[in-house]
Amino acid sequence: MIEYQQKSHYDIGDLLEIMRLLRSEGGCPWDREQTHKSIRSDMIEEACEVIEAIDLEDTELLREELGDVLLQVVFHCRIEEEAQTFTFSDVCDEVCKKLIVRHPHVFGDVLADTTDEVLKNWDAIKMQTKGQETYTDTLNSVAKSLPALMRAQKVGKRAMRAGMDFRTAEDAMACIGAEKAEFERAVASGSTADIEDELGDLLFSCVNAARHLGIDAEQALKNSTEKFIRRFAVTEELTRAEGIDMKELPIEELDIYWDKAKKIILEENEND
Repeated sequence: MIEYQQKSHYDIGDLLEIMRLLRSEGGCPWDREQTHKSIRSDMIEEACEVIEAIDLEDTELLREELGDVLLQVVFHCRIEEEAQTFTFSDVCDEVCKKLIVRHPHVFGDVLADTTDEVLKNWDAIKMQTKGQETYTDTLNSVAKSLPALMRAQKVGKRAMRAGMDFRTAEDAMACIGAEKAEFERAVASGSTADIEDELGDLLFSCVNAARHLGIDAEQALKNSTEKFIRRFAVTEELTRAEGIDMKELPIEELDIYWDKAKKIILEENEND
């Protein structure tokens, strides 16, 4: 057992020390065994839970989940500190310097009175500090680990800043029709590779249209998925109420219950 003074309130110094103790000899066997890769998915999961707390507008949950994200940051830093590469303090130092450099309108003598001017300066400084010499470099730097819709929207936004974009939202929407036609031809051809390729183009065109319309494509799909689950649940309730297992119904009959579910949900929404 490791001796540690219990407190009524802890700070970042305590968190760093607790992590050091957990990873030390005599600490926690599981914590000592972890590597960057073994806890990689934990960072993604904890970040998603922060988003969930934000969506729920739950302040207490947000505080808890932010702590879990901070724990992941401290965990990764501790692994590197043991390897004598960098420390948590180094991470703080680097991000502070980055913020100062990228806000010359606050910490320097650059003028930027609008958000557009701030973002223009930010992009220019980012290209310079990251050694990005071409617009293509800025597109390639978008993390491949991002969800596909989110990454597509971000890539499209950076291409827009280089002048490569649709002139209007109408042009972007027209592209959806063109890509849909190409997708249908690929389906008719029976080529799996072509179908995958054209489906990707169709999805990408939808993301571009969403961007032009000021819609977050990732959030839009999330909302539609939740809407589908809700309608599916009501459909199942309707069939179960009649002693029917929905999977035994032909799709034509199931569609009848599906339409009933839609009407029920619409009525519920109107009464809210």
